[in-house]
Order: sequence, then C-alpha cells, then structure tokens
Amino acid sequence: MAYRPFGRDSWRDPWALYRFLREEDPLHRSPSGVWVLSRFADVLGASLDTATFSSARGLTFTNEKELLELAPTVVMMDPPDHTRYRRLVNRGFAPRRVADLEPELRRQVRTLVAELSAAGEGDLATGIARRVPAWLVATYLGVPDTDRHRFDGWTEALVQANAGGAPAAGLADLYAYFVELIDRRRTEPGPDLVSDLLAAEEAGAVIGVEGILGYAFVLVAGGNDTTTGLLTGAAELLTAHPDQRRRLLDDRALLPGAVEELLRLTSPVQGLCRVVTRPVELHGRTLAPGDRVLLCYGAANRDRREFGEDAETLDVARPVRRLLAFSSGPHFCLGAAAARLTGRVVLDELLAACPDFWVEADRGTFADGPFTRRYDHLPIHAG
Repeated sequence: MAYRPFGRDSWRDPWALYRFLREEDPLHRSPSGVWVLSRFADVLGASLDTATFSSARGLTFTNEKELLELAPTVVMMDPPDHTRYRRLVNRGFAPRRVADLEPELRRQVRTLVAELSAAGEGDLATGIARRVPAWLVATYLGVPDTDRHRFDGWTEALVQANAGGAPAAGLADLYAYFVELIDRRRTEPGPDLVSDLLAAEEAGAVIGVEGILGYAFVLVAGGNDTTTGLLTGAAELLTAHPDQRRRLLDDRALLPGAVEELLRLTSPVQGLCRVVTRPVELHGRTLAPGDRVLLCYGAANRDRREFGEDAETLDVARPVRRLLAFSSGPHFCLGAAAARLTGRVVLDELLAACPDFWVEADRGTFADGPFTRRYDHLPIHAG
C-alpha cells in the first residue's frame, strides 16, 4: 500500500491505509517522494522540533509561498519570527476571550438548529456546519454581516491553491476585499483582529498590509473548513454509534470531553508538511535536508500505542490526555479554543432540539483537497 494524496473521491475511508502505515511502514516514502509519519510519538516529536522539521518552506506538497505569491504567513514561519508574529494575536484567541463569544454563538446556532427541526431534514454541511464557523471567523475579522456569504468562495479558493492548483479568481477577490477592509479600519476601528493588528502597528510592530492579509488568509482557510470537518464528522460518528449519542443525551456534562474524542477521531486537518533541515535517523531510514515530510495527524490520532487497543472506536467518556488535531508545540492551532467552543455548542443545541437526528453518510460528498477532511454536503434528518 502506498500513500497518495486524498481528495473528494477518496476521503471516505483513509483509515485502512493509516492503519497499515502505523503498523508496517511508520516512515513511508510515497510515490511522489514525500515521506509520511503516521505514529503518534513520531508526529508529536516532529511537531515539537521546529528547528529540524521546518514550516518556512510551506506546509503542503509544494512551497505554497511561491505559488500564492504572498508574504509568509504566521503558519509558514519558524521561531523566533513565528513567536513574534503569534504574540501579536494570542490574546484574542485566549480561552477567556473566546468564552465571551458563547452567548451570541449559541443564539446563532439555536436559530439554525430550529430551522432544521422545523424542516425535518436538510444539509448539515451547508445549513449549519459551514455557516457557524464562517460567522465566527467573520466576527473575529470584523467582516459585516452583509459580506459573510462570500466566505465559501474564499475558502474554496485557498483550498484549491494549497492543493497545488493555480491561484484562483477567488483569491484576488479575497485580497481586494481585505485591502479595502484594512483601509476602513484605519479610520473606523472596531473590536476585531484587523483593528488590533493596526493598533499594534501604530505602537511600533512591523506588520504591514501584507502581514495583516496573511493573518486574514490563515483565519479564513484554517477556521472555516476545519470546523466544518469537525461538525460533519462528529454527526457521522454519533449516527454510527447511537450508544455513544445516548450517553451524551443522558449526561450532557460529558460534552466537553466528547468534543476532544470527536476531534481525535475526525482530525479535520489530516496532515500538514514540514521540510527537514538536517539528517534524521528514524525507523532504520535517513531523512535528508530538504526532504518534505507529511505529519499525518489523522493516522497518529488513532494510534493504539497512545490511545489503547480500542483507539479507532468512539468512546465519549475516554480521557484524552493529548491529541494532535491542532498539531502541537509552537504551531499549536490559534483557533483551538474557538473550535472546541463551536463543537460543544453545536452538539449541545443539536442534541437538545433533535435528539434523534441522523445523517446519511453514504449520500454525503466530500470537499476536495488533500489535507482537510470535511463533508461538502451531508444529508441530515431531525429524527
């Protein structure tokens, strides 16, 4: 068996390949020449060692900095540059700040779930799982309600570009929109990330328009489709495991821990690449400087060595001590607290209003792209 990039037609079941890689070929050389790490300890170690496994030459199968023709974004930097840029926005993503969003987020979710309940059926991906994270990301960026419908096109454009395609027209639209928004926020600041970065720039931080655009691109690409992957994947798992859904219905206090377990099994970002900076001996093979390595979070998060012999089974009460759904180390996902909040609130409201909901996974279709596993369409029935 060999690793080939997944996509719309192959995301339904990557688990068999991951299982083979973990057990038989933990440092796998793919036909394209990219190496694949699949065991939890290996992926965690590489995530923590940014000096050896560098992000500075892109996170995909090519150097997307050259493809997108943009200044490096914070996710494509190594310390100390990464540390400095990340510090500018850390406060806005702290759990306490994220918690302040819950009342309005819950109102938004409750409205969407009520629409589903009244209709009796719908599309979970387009009706809830894409709209909720888009609202959250737009709130962070200060995008007015009237413009938030544009997020789908922007997300797709970034996904296509990161998959190795030519930069799409949607990227030009995204670029132009945020250049205009940045200009507006210079004279009309608000409680949003763009305004915070402009204030930091006035206080002496060297960011520039390209730097602010980089933050916006990271949030649009990293905050929308990943949370969609969590929500649709969680609904698929709870449909397939009605006993686990019943445990949540009987004891809603299990929800925060259940979100960790669902993040572990769904791993919306299935993997990202790093480039090796020095020779590395691993599993009897040698990685050379310049080699590109896929850190396969989706495989690592199901490793029995870390999570026990039932690692591939859903257990909403499992004590998840650590996981790689948000990577780890310096590149731990900025939006982790927001994703966890969104998952908890959506599942809470969905279980409350539609306790017998179920999705038709076999009729669902996946979005394209080799790194994020998410349903593009997923029929749901209120019960």
